Amino acid sequence: MECNPPGDMNRPRTKIPLKIEENVAGIILGLLAFITFANVVVRYLTNFSFAFTEEFSIFLMVAMALLGSSSLMAKSGHLNITYFVDFLSPGKRRAVVMGATAVTAFTFLLLAILGGRMAWDEYRFEVTSPGLGIPTWVYTMWLPILSAAITGRAIGVIIRLRREKS
Repeated sequence: MECNPPGDMNRPRTKIPLKIEENVAGIILGLLAFITFANVVVRYLTNFSFAFTEEFSIFLMVAMALLGSSSLMAKSGHLNITYFVDFLSPGKRRAVVMGATAVTAFTFLLLAILGGRMAWDEYRFEVTSPGLGIPTWVYTMWLPILSAAITGRAIGVIIRLRREKS
């Protein structure tokens, strides 16, 4: 069963709804706005800075970039330089797009594996962040998870392209 809201023609039909990434990114954006607003208000009223919130803000920005990448991958909205590809026949163009998407999937799969190893090392060696002393694996564990999501979305694009008639 494929999820696609009625009346939403620009969205691809995906088995896992795109609203997951979009809603989580919206929550992250709200958190970033709240942290920034609170920091400005407190600094203005008290001359005190929430400098420690920078650690959270950086993590949230990286997570939002990866979530956006996952959503865009499913929509085939990622950056394409198609000057030479546009000269190809539709069948060859589709093959090139599938190949590029496969390379992207492989790259993010590799990032998921290596990011998982890095998170495991940070957990195993009890590495803590310099600002707040929080174990860094709490931040790092999201890299392999979100990279795997991008890999899955890229594989979904390849499957959709294979089913599509040229």
